[in-house]
Amino acid sequence: MIHSLFLVNSSGDIFLEKHWKSVVSRSVCDYFFEAQERASEPENVPPVIPTPHHYLISVLRHRIYFVAVIQSEVPPLFVIEFLHRVVDTFQDYFGVCTEAAIKDNVVVVYELLEEMLDNGFPLATESNILKELIKPPTILRTVVNTITGSTNVGEQLPTGQLSVVPWRRTGVKYTNNEAYFDVVEEIDGTHTFDPVTKLLSWDVGKINPQKLPSLKGSMSLQAGASKPDENPTINIQFKIQQSALSGLKVNRLDMYGEKYKPFKGIKYMTKAGKFQVRT
Repeated sequence: MIHSLFLVNSSGDIFLEKHWKSVVSRSVCDYFFEAQERASEPENVPPVIPTPHHYLISVLRHRIYFVAVIQSEVPPLFVIEFLHRVVDTFQDYFGVCTEAAIKDNVVVVYELLEEMLDNGFPLATESNILKELIKPPTILRTVVNTITGSTNVGEQLPTGQLSVVPWRRTGVKYTNNEAYFDVVEEIDGTHTFDPVTKLLSWDVGKINPQKLPSLKGSMSLQAGASKPDENPTINIQFKIQQSALSGLKVNRLDMYGEKYKPFKGIKYMTKAGKFQVRT
C-alpha cells in the first residue's frame, strides 16, 4: 500500500525518507513542492496530490510534512490516519515531534517505522505493543547501546499481541469495571469582520437547542486581482461551550472480549477546533 515516506521541513528540505516495497526517487516530491508553492498557507496544501505514476498523501504536524507515496488507489483517510499515528508515536517516544528530535533518534525512528508497517501495510500501531518491541530511548540505554553495540529492539513477543484488545496487555485487572467513551465535536464559525487583521468574530450567545445558530457570508476579491485557479480555502475558527450542535447521539454501546459486565457511560462536549471544507 505505502511504498515510501518522506519527511519535509518548513524550509522545503527532505530530511528523512523511508522505503518499504521499493525505492522511490525523491523527485516524486517535486509535485508536492509545486502544490506547496501554490498554497497561500502551509496547511492549505492538498492532502492528496495525483502524479503520473503515484499518489502523494500528506499531513502537516508540528511544521513537518509527512508525505506518503502510494502507487495504487487506496482510501486516503486510511493513509492519513496512519500518518497521524506515526506522528503521535514519535511524540510519545521522544516527548516532542520536531525535526531535531527525529534526527537525534533516527535509529529508533527507522526501527519504529519498520515495525509499524510491514511490506507497505500497517502492522503494529499501538503504543503499548511498540514499546515492548522497541524500547523508548533513554540516556542510560543510549550509552549502553553505544558501548555494547546492542539496539532498542526487544527480545520477547509483546504481550499486547496476545490480547483480544490490541491496545491493552493481557492479564490486566481493574478495581472498577467501567468504560467511558467521549464524543468530541470540533466546529468552526465567525461574525464581525476586522479589515485590518482580516478577523471575523462571531458571538453566538445563548443557544436554543430548538433553533441552532447559523452563519452565512460571501467573499469578494480585491479590485484588479485575478481569479484564482481553484476554489480558495477559508479557515474559520470559533468555540461554543457545553453544546453538541450536530445532535449526534450514541444509540447503543457494546463491549466484547470481557467476561464481566461493565458500567458504560457516554459524555458529550463540543470542542473548539479548526476545519477545512473543500469543494
